Amino acid sequence: MRAHGAARDLGIKLIIGSEFELQDGLKMVVLAPNREAYAALSAFISRGRRAAEKGTYHLTREDVDRDLGSSACLILWLPGEAADLRAGAWLKERFPRSLWLAAELLITGRDTELLHRWRVCAGQLDIPMVASGNVHMHRRARRALQDTVTAIRLKTPLEKAGFGLYSNGERFLRPIDELTRLYPEDLLRETLAIAERVDFSLDALRYEYPHELIPTGETPASHLRNLTEQGMRWRWPQGVPSHVVELVEHELGLIADLDYEPYFLTVHDIVRFARGEGILCQGRGSAANSAVCYCLGITEVDPARMVMLMERFISKERNEPPDIDVDFEHERREEVIQYIYRKYSRERAALAA
Repeated sequence: MRAHGAARDLGIKLIIGSEFELQDGLKMVVLAPNREAYAALSAFISRGRRAAEKGTYHLTREDVDRDLGSSACLILWLPGEAADLRAGAWLKERFPRSLWLAAELLITGRDTELLHRWRVCAGQLDIPMVASGNVHMHRRARRALQDTVTAIRLKTPLEKAGFGLYSNGERFLRPIDELTRLYPEDLLRETLAIAERVDFSLDALRYEYPHELIPTGETPASHLRNLTEQGMRWRWPQGVPSHVVELVEHELGLIADLDYEPYFLTVHDIVRFARGEGILCQGRGSAANSAVCYCLGITEVDPARMVMLMERFISKERNEPPDIDVDFEHERREEVIQYIYRKYSRERAALAA
């Protein structure tokens, strides 16, 4: 997110991706050119993290097939010095039009030899090559910090880290004139070709609410309005005060403008389940300023008797969904959690704490 903010401020394109080493040693970088590819990449990362202890990951070629095989992800193969043709062929079979061999020229004294070996390999596989920097720091002066962080990761004193550290400080963002001197023109040209294929920004991400809550033939807006109107008749059986009707209409209009209906429906469904099971629950905080929340049975502050400060709860200026806090009695809270897991499955629901 820090890189995203900096790139937006500077007006440059940030390419989102992640580097992986599979259990059999195959190394690759996976880039997300669009929203669907980012979802596949996220699922791939989640699978690897969930399969290992915290701080590590575990991924296999079967996982690549499962999460990335039909995606639009772009793949940079990191062949290493060995350049195993079989590994490259396996990737080519799965990503025939979105695979590159990434050449990392780091002034080790073997760059010419490695570049020739990789060219032969890329030619045999009929895949393009691309320049890659294996960047670990933004400028060479951070080498001491990079070595220190590496020693900490290896749980080894810095003076004993030895070959655990990189042999030089070339893994930084090198200036374009130096890259032009080090890399052949065709490899640099491919970096631009990849960038042109990327049309994804983290700005495109939006929370995607459950679709199961919307009855057939309804829209989120129409369903929320129906539930709210039912709640108004329940709350005020003798007739709804005119100023409450105006307040509800204003709030529903604002919710519609911001496309927040599914959020209210999601919370309403959870509260509906709890009340149906006799589980004590109560909405609180800024949501108490919402007439719609009162009509839905989420909160208990009557807008007919109180002055509502709706802008404390929802406004266009905040540019984020409102915060609806609901407390559940602690002896039965687990029943609510299990209801959410049953309804949405463990693939789509998670506990953050």
